[in-house]
Amino acid sequence: MAPDDASSRKHHHRYLPVLVLALVVAAAAAVAGAQQLSSEDYYDGSCPAALLTIRSAVATAVLMDPRMGASLLRLHFHDCFVQGCDASVLLDDDAAAGFTGEKGAGPNAGSLRGFDVIDNIKMLLELLCPQTVSCADILAVAARDAVEQLGGPSWTVPLGRRDATTASASLANSDLPGPTSNLNGLLNAFSNKGLSTTDMVALSGAHTVGRAQCRNCRARIYNDTDIDASFAAGLRGSCPAQAGSGDGALEPLDETSPDAFDNDYYGNLLSQRGLLHSDQALFGGGGGATDALVRTYASDAGQWGSDFAAAMVRMASIGPLTGTDGEIRVNCRRVN
Repeated sequence: MAPDDASSRKHHHRYLPVLVLALVVAAAAAVAGAQQLSSEDYYDGSCPAALLTIRSAVATAVLMDPRMGASLLRLHFHDCFVQGCDASVLLDDDAAAGFTGEKGAGPNAGSLRGFDVIDNIKMLLELLCPQTVSCADILAVAARDAVEQLGGPSWTVPLGRRDATTASASLANSDLPGPTSNLNGLLNAFSNKGLSTTDMVALSGAHTVGRAQCRNCRARIYNDTDIDASFAAGLRGSCPAQAGSGDGALEPLDETSPDAFDNDYYGNLLSQRGLLHSDQALFGGGGGATDALVRTYASDAGQWGSDFAAAMVRMASIGPLTGTDGEIRVNCRRVN
């Protein structure tokens, strides 16, 4: 049993400030030593055409397929929420390296797109400046350029990420919020990544573009009560109630302007016309904790655009590999 006399307590108290100071110093050192990203001119010396190459390839891809803009944005999000922004989402299964990739995880299987666009960008950059520009940086820049191409805001992307040498299907299954998430689930998922309530609501506005599969909105359009009746009826016509029938049928996340990066998404929520349960959860659910933000974004596109851009910078800074950690992959689909 540890001694508990006055002398011992005095002894412990004397060293308590030292212990606290040591912890504070250690924490400060951890923050100072935390892997920091560099400015957007990171590749100016080593690969001056990097950003222009990415921008041009993204513009072409979105011009050919407007859905691709939303797909590239989603690819970046699904990367950052699993192991950090390290391009782990791009890795194929690798038995030799001892991991099962994230592509086959529940939130990703059969729905993630854009891998070929990233492959094309990487091929071009490898010709220009071999093993210089990381796949993780390509994802971050491509997401920004895709949003801008669809008429959304732009922002400066900090660069210097390196690529993971492993991936985790199990983390993809546990860390990515799903289409049936309630408000608390969403808040917790984003908080776990260091993102605020404002970040979560602003980033959810990415659903102003793109489509979702019938399988992901079926429960909402047949079971939820906080849904506009005519909206639900229209969706039921192309999304049958029976599981397995029409599972992959695509429905626009924003029926008003599915390929324009605008704030119509939030107006839809005010009218109970959010496609996914997790969309509508932002308004009228969870005690109204995010109702005010939804109203603000529905009426002020500029405020939403500003908050969205700031949140994207924060999201793109989740757990990056820098310095000598990770690697610069030659092929984004496999480790070197």
